[in-house]
Amino acid sequence: MLALEPPSPYTQLLDAEPDTLLPPQPKSVRDTGLTQQLIVELIAKALYLGGKSHLPVLITKLHLSINVLREVLDFMVTEHVAEVAWRGESDLDVQYQLTGAGKQRAAAWLERSPYAGPAPVTLEAYRAMVERQALHAPQPCADELAAEFADDFLAPPVQRMLGAAMFAGRSVLLYGPSGSGKSMLARRLGALQQGLVAVPHALVVGQDIVQVYDPTLHRAPQAHQQRQMRQAPERRSSDPRWVLCQRPVVALDASLDAEMLDLQPDAASGCYRAPPQLKANNGLLIVDDLGRQRMPAGELLNRFAQAQELERSALSLAGGYHFQVPCRMRLVFATSLPPASLLDDAALRRVGYKIPVEALSAANYRTLFRRQCLSMGVVYDEAGLRYLLDELHAGCGLPLLACYPREIIGRVADFAGFMGEPARISVATLDQAWISMFAGGQTRADDDLEARIA
Repeated sequence: MLALEPPSPYTQLLDAEPDTLLPPQPKSVRDTGLTQQLIVELIAKALYLGGKSHLPVLITKLHLSINVLREVLDFMVTEHVAEVAWRGESDLDVQYQLTGAGKQRAAAWLERSPYAGPAPVTLEAYRAMVERQALHAPQPCADELAAEFADDFLAPPVQRMLGAAMFAGRSVLLYGPSGSGKSMLARRLGALQQGLVAVPHALVVGQDIVQVYDPTLHRAPQAHQQRQMRQAPERRSSDPRWVLCQRPVVALDASLDAEMLDLQPDAASGCYRAPPQLKANNGLLIVDDLGRQRMPAGELLNRFAQAQELERSALSLAGGYHFQVPCRMRLVFATSLPPASLLDDAALRRVGYKIPVEALSAANYRTLFRRQCLSMGVVYDEAGLRYLLDELHAGCGLPLLACYPREIIGRVADFAGFMGEPARISVATLDQAWISMFAGGQTRADDDLEARIA
């Protein structure tokens, strides 16, 4: 039986390389922190599913170094589980296959656990890496925040609150009317995260595998980050079980329920899928539309806030085994509902910064509208914009929300494209776009709009 957390020198290797982004490459089975039996099973399952395989193919599939694989394959050959099917002139030019007895064992191991992916890292090693990365996370400065939000027309007090919250790593509640740009603002905060992080393909907990790396969330380094990375020789000596990524941004919406915050068994792959708070480690977790999830807003906020305060969260396996994983992330909530009606005083106190995101000023709305026209290739007209502000917005009593310019201009472009005409701003095209956006119920007389369009 596999030990829950086998003793290993792996965390000592992490401590010995404090300046490197990726852990050093293990030179032996002992260096991996894994039991030999686990690696034997992974190799056997890969050979069973893939048939006769070259050593480089096994390296790619299992993300283990050649030294580790050779050590385990030599053992498997000695135990008559595997055999050398063909050997070429070079050390790498070797093919392995299972023996008859090895196929029987591999079939039994696959029946017990279908997982046949990259070799995992231990929970102990993951904790050590997350803590090390959290301690060395760069802090955003005022100039970086100002540059990132230069085009978002945020009021200086709002910018300062966002900057202070990000600097301190405290939770944030963005609140304001729907369409004011809260969701986009929350995601833009992710761009302020500097540096790269190492994410493991998977963790081993007891006899179970938890898949952590998610290519849809853990994105590859950007071009400028790749240029700043260490030279190729050092990268080749790193542990291939880890992936170097941008700091993750994980966004949750109204579909969230309590079950999604725990491990999700995946029968097809034979492992557990990590919950969002685990994938968001050393990054940013956004809970959008707070108050519309399938669990009480106060319960959801308290669960995440407590995990952030304790810097750990509890998970459980199907067999009832409970364990704790690190929780080192920045936390942002966004809601269109009044905070006081959504959360009680105790819950609100757990939020570090409560930041209002309001409508734009007329000047900022004008600037945003002109920029959107330019970026979308729509001919701008000053008289048309005055009509939009003075007649349509004022007439309906609608606030100047950041979402409107792009929506309106996009619809002008849609109608023009359908008619085969150049897209341009005018009273007629704005009326047409406006009436297509709202389903009645506005304070302005919609009959006037319909009459002009007709």
